[in-house]
Amino acid sequence: MQDSLCCYVSTFQLLGNQKAPHHSISLKLQSQTLSSQSETNKYAPSSRCESAIPPIAMSSVHNPNPPNETPPIPRRPPAPASKWKPLLFWASAVLVLFLALSLNATKPIPHLILSRPRPLHNLKPSLVQRFAGLFLPTREKETLPISERTPCVLWMAPFLSGGGYSSEAWSYITALDTHIKDPKIRLRVEQHGDLESLDFWLGLPEESKALAFNLHNTKCPMSETIVICHSEPGAWYPPLFATPPCPPTGYDEPAFVVGRTMFETDRVNPGHVERCNRMDAVWVPTEFHVSAFVRSGVDPAKVVKVIQPVDVEFFDPSKHEALVLPTGAPVLGSHPASTSASSGGKEKEFVFLSVFKWERRKGWDALLKAYLEEFSKSDGVALCLLISAYHSGRDFGSRIVEFVEGSGLKEPDDGWAPVHVIDSHVPQSDLPRFYKAADAFVLPSRGEGWGRPIVEAMSMALPVIATNWSGPEEYLTEENGYPLPVDRMSRVTEGPFEGHLWAEPSVRELRVLMRRVASNPGEGRRKGRRAREDMMERYSPEIVARLVADQVMKIWRNPGMVLKQH
Repeated sequence: MQDSLCCYVSTFQLLGNQKAPHHSISLKLQSQTLSSQSETNKYAPSSRCESAIPPIAMSSVHNPNPPNETPPIPRRPPAPASKWKPLLFWASAVLVLFLALSLNATKPIPHLILSRPRPLHNLKPSLVQRFAGLFLPTREKETLPISERTPCVLWMAPFLSGGGYSSEAWSYITALDTHIKDPKIRLRVEQHGDLESLDFWLGLPEESKALAFNLHNTKCPMSETIVICHSEPGAWYPPLFATPPCPPTGYDEPAFVVGRTMFETDRVNPGHVERCNRMDAVWVPTEFHVSAFVRSGVDPAKVVKVIQPVDVEFFDPSKHEALVLPTGAPVLGSHPASTSASSGGKEKEFVFLSVFKWERRKGWDALLKAYLEEFSKSDGVALCLLISAYHSGRDFGSRIVEFVEGSGLKEPDDGWAPVHVIDSHVPQSDLPRFYKAADAFVLPSRGEGWGRPIVEAMSMALPVIATNWSGPEEYLTEENGYPLPVDRMSRVTEGPFEGHLWAEPSVRELRVLMRRVASNPGEGRRKGRRAREDMMERYSPEIVARLVADQVMKIWRNPGMVLKQH
């Protein structure tokens, strides 16, 4: 006999606001009542949330008339049932069910213990969804030839993980779902490529959670499906680490398999080249990647440039109120106590914002060195670092202090310019407010696949300083930002890309550009406005969705594409 009753409630929405079941990630309901009765109630079911049969009811079955007991008094036979009673009974049950759902839709469910998120590939429809499905018309089985059917796309990506691949995948599926109606593309999503993050899931907008669940329920026969593996090649079938494989059953069954990936260095690992060549096509985001992949040995006929969208509707400065930045005490330096005679209050500091994962590739060391060498406390500037952990702890403040102490930097006479660290999880829905609060964005990265925070800042009309190499070369110009020159190429000395080359941004030029944008805010605002215009004209979800849909239809209608039949 099991000690507890495990009931998996299929809800995505509940993770976001602890409300009634609507979408999916596992919730474990533990019943102490059943546990305490497990020894006495031998007839309680052991699984599937079934109701236990009362012992008294079971005893009457085994011995309906025990000895030494008074026989039961015969009951008067019931009156003939009305033919309307069954209908009234079921109508009442349906009414009660829907009233309960509507009343509980905005109330927390008690006694629910949140467990580890279930991968999208394990999601099952809830009882309510199955019940609702009874009222849906049954879709007739398609009898059209494959070439005349609408294409089905299985998009596998780290949708529940956060990070660059996750953000990019969300932007694609949202764009396709919103903007592509003709030709209609059946779209299904599955988690793949990275660990799931509950914090990330909780921070997603409710409409994104609903979209994920709806798209996950799309039915696609694998033999008629275009599979898109949106992750690093090490996650592709067979994966080199624990993750759902993509394609799920290998390369033979799907109609067509696309690898969507990118690299931040000058080349692709030989093992990854081999995995890319197993794909029917490899989508990369920029011309930089087309050259690097082909130069590394990927079949040129398979490499296709497919740019990444930025959600210009969400990252719109007119739709968000700015947060107050800087926030909290600085980890280094302090703020001047000067006041403005005209305003009677504290002068507003010029805020530089940088958003990145804590890794050497992001160039945080070059940023700190340039900022601390160029500015001091009296300059009225502040540097805010929105940092996320990357296979590391979260003691970023102490690491920054340690870096400064060991770098040989000399503290100015009036003290360091303040440096603030924001290391708590920031929900996706709050990111635009951070950009809105800043005066400029800066990221002297050594290499970017695309540079998601850069294009988000540009969409928010911020002046951007970013390294003029790798991904940002695709969209950053002298007209819409401040491209940062490269001093030289350096060799990666550790990690999986050891021996590759990446860029060393010029610290001297970074000092010049940061001083320039802080001293000429009008110029920065003009560049920021142009940056937003470029994002809207070239990288909006609608434009990129059409490009992706065109690629899908090209694959689907290609007479040379062999659709596997099973």
